[in-house]
Amino acid sequence: MQTSTIEIEGLSIATREAGPAGAPAFLLLHGWPQSSYAFERVVAPDLPCIGGSQGVPEAGDKRTLARLMRGVAETCGLRQLVAAGHDVGGQIVFALLSDHPEILSGAAIMDVVIPGVAPWEKVIRNPQIWHFAFHAIPALPETLVSGHQSAYFDFFFNVLSKDRASIPDDAREIYAKAYSRPESLQAGFDWYRAFPEDAKANAARPAKPIAVPVLYLRGAAESGDIGDYVDGLRAAGLSNVEGDIIADSGHFVADENPEALAARLARFHREISAAGSNSTWRQA
Repeated sequence: MQTSTIEIEGLSIATREAGPAGAPAFLLLHGWPQSSYAFERVVAPDLPCIGGSQGVPEAGDKRTLARLMRGVAETCGLRQLVAAGHDVGGQIVFALLSDHPEILSGAAIMDVVIPGVAPWEKVIRNPQIWHFAFHAIPALPETLVSGHQSAYFDFFFNVLSKDRASIPDDAREIYAKAYSRPESLQAGFDWYRAFPEDAKANAARPAKPIAVPVLYLRGAAESGDIGDYVDGLRAAGLSNVEGDIIADSGHFVADENPEALAARLARFHREISAAGSNSTWRQA
């Protein structure tokens, strides 16, 4: 695994990369409250201002972040690209599909609801998803969480994972450190503050269906019916989307069952490479 820094629109984006240059590629986008450490293979950037990435992005909306991630992909020379995003990273992948489908051979969205896309309204009414509203309050989350990132993040790792022991202490320490700077913590909360803008952008359906193959993944212990999420993506204009479950995992699939996730993503890549990016595909 090699680490490097890429300059995009005045920001410094830290990346972890493995594999030969010019080979078919994955771009792996982490979510909250994680960093690129969640992924141990291929190209995994820290999102702007998180972990080793420097510089505050102009906004936390997912279209802005998708544009920056396109810059990462182009700078790295990624080809036959499959973008895979977890949590907020999945929301960025949806924005890539909407705004930059021409750079993608495929996309994977993991363990997340897309703002403005069903079952978004149902999810945000769920009192157990209280942190969406809390994180969107200006300044207050930073005030209360700053200096207590480890304890605060541990709450989510423990509650949302199938087995809290599957996320080891060293990984938790790395994630907390990735948000230790004031601007990093703000950047993470800004992702939530941008949800209304994201929902408005995502409500605008594409002029024609987006045919890029999309795999929606969800941990087996996650709440909610995966069919609702897959149906929502199809209704939002993704014409070639399928869903699958990662066994023995809750929300944090890359940490909880990395072997199963890597195998499923590799299989997805093989399927779309064999079929061609403009062909429909089905699960084996």
